[in-house]
Amino acid sequence: MRVCGLVFTVAAVLAAGAARAEWRATERVETYTITGQSGIELYRSIGERGPKIGMGRVIAYTDFKLTWRRDYQPRRGNCTLASAKPNLVITYRLPKPSQTLPPQTRQSWETFIAGVTAHERVHGEFIVEMVRKIEAVSVGLSAENDPKCQKVRQKLQEHLGALSQEQRRRGREFDREEMSDGGNVHRLVLALVNG
Repeated sequence: MRVCGLVFTVAAVLAAGAARAEWRATERVETYTITGQSGIELYRSIGERGPKIGMGRVIAYTDFKLTWRRDYQPRRGNCTLASAKPNLVITYRLPKPSQTLPPQTRQSWETFIAGVTAHERVHGEFIVEMVRKIEAVSVGLSAENDPKCQKVRQKLQEHLGALSQEQRRRGREFDREEMSDGGNVHRLVLALVNG
């Protein structure tokens, strides 16, 4: 009897781990139109038309929408979060020239946009890592004397806030490094503008 219980427990743990690992983020790219035939003209157009974040405009931006399917299970007056499956959509907003570019500008542009895209995908990785951490802390979370599953939801919210703040902090630090003098994005902008 013990062996069966152990086998069942191991199988249940493996099944839960497989269930957690099966989701994938959906990634979308949205573009905004810019104009110009030289690197400096393209960069000026980015400054005029780029996504508005806070008080200014940016070259590119990564955003996400996250929803969950959670299975809260009340058991003998307690509550356990038995499963949590995320639906994550990451959207990258990037500039796109409206016209065919001259060969030299096109080459500079391709280098620039490849670097900017790579930068934004790092932000996407930070988001995916945050969601995986949320999933890890969610599944199995429980609260005693919680027949309506309210306490366990409150416990989950405490974790969510901290994990969200960590993701934002990582993103700000990464941007600060990449956009500082000599940073990767700074070099990409100079190469585009100087052709």
